[in-house]
Amino acid sequence: MNLERSSPAAPSASPPRSLHKGQQTRAAILDAALTLASHMGLEGLSIGALAEVTGMSKSGVFAHFGSREELQISVIREYHARFEEEVFFPAIREPRGLPRLFALFERWVRRVSVEIDSGCIYISGAVEFDDRPGPVRDALAEMVRAWHAALERAIRAAIDAGHLRADTDSAQMLFEIHGLILALHHDARFLRQPGTLARAHTAFARLVREYQTPVATTAVAPAAPARARR
Repeated sequence: MNLERSSPAAPSASPPRSLHKGQQTRAAILDAALTLASHMGLEGLSIGALAEVTGMSKSGVFAHFGSREELQISVIREYHARFEEEVFFPAIREPRGLPRLFALFERWVRRVSVEIDSGCIYISGAVEFDDRPGPVRDALAEMVRAWHAALERAIRAAIDAGHLRADTDSAQMLFEIHGLILALHHDARFLRQPGTLARAHTAFARLVREYQTPVATTAVAPAAPARARR
């Protein structure tokens, strides 16, 4: 888990020059597992299904993870790492305050738009494991809480910068932002309603205006929304 409190600069994107064969094989299995989980859910993962997809033996797959539970947890961690690379690290290059908060939301929406045809493991995993205590649920909840904590820190930074009112309830604003993402995912993926991305951006802009200070209205320009299919 990353998403450090200090909001560090993004780590180098260049991979190690070489990986041992075992590491390469494990990475390939994990990539296939992430694809399966995105379409079938974490519960859809099995050693047998991965062996079939990767062309390996069941014992070969098992040797890299040891159990189905460890495989599921590894997929959650890999998903989180990719979420960091695509959403968090690029966004924190933006100036502190509303520019960074807009970038975090925009990149989050962009990722959800890509996942409309596959699925968000954070969301689908919550449905699968909301009432099932254990290590898999704990790992998933830990990653989601880490992301929420990073987003709430960005909200508080916008308050400190004078872009949001001093009486802004950061936890409430986080709750409302997360609600927008859940509504976007539901209406775009389940209902297949057109125009959902535009509605999400409109709702976020209205939400920010509710908390925004007069000085930020003219001093801070929101990030331009990305073009998307839905």
